[in-house]
Amino acid sequence: MAGAGAGGRPGSVRSRTGRAVALARLLNRDCTRLLELYRERESLPPELPLEKDRIVALSPSAPHLSANERVWLLHSALCQCLRLLEHVIGWEEKQGFSGEGEYESVQTTVKDRLGHLLQSTKTLLVDGEGITPLTPDPGNPEETDGLEKGGIFEAKLWTYRVLQELIHWTQSTAQTLHNLHSERDKDRAKTTRKGKREKSGAQS
Repeated sequence: MAGAGAGGRPGSVRSRTGRAVALARLLNRDCTRLLELYRERESLPPELPLEKDRIVALSPSAPHLSANERVWLLHSALCQCLRLLEHVIGWEEKQGFSGEGEYESVQTTVKDRLGHLLQSTKTLLVDGEGITPLTPDPGNPEETDGLEKGGIFEAKLWTYRVLQELIHWTQSTAQTLHNLHSERDKDRAKTTRKGKREKSGAQS
């Protein structure tokens, strides 16, 4: 089994978790800005009557899941988000919507940082070697349905939903990893106190 991290030191795991939390929060802000720019570019109203069902339907907050399982589910969700974003980018390029403005710049940043966050979540897994992300739920819409079915407006609404997915899952990742970071801090504090008590008892 792969160790707790480089050198197997608990501190290295904590520092990597903290960096992943910071990256997820930064990426969430980027995704929020990307949605704002998309809405401005397409002259879409602030609120759209979109479907409530998630495109990426996973539940990393289920109480019965271990810390490792929660990270694994987040990693899988982020993998699906990256594929969705790549589909959107490819469709926009095909339609001639790509350019060199702020929207395209932020879109590139989101894609790059999402890739970095995927790597970060992978390194947090105890068994990071050979991880296989979950496949999409067959009961959910296919990843490209919104781009290949219907007209241009339907595809734009699908793109809007994809950007909302990015915001949701980067926020979920930041919150879940923050909680995990706090849990590990508490466990570390308990271990330290227990060690001190045992040492004190041995000396008395």
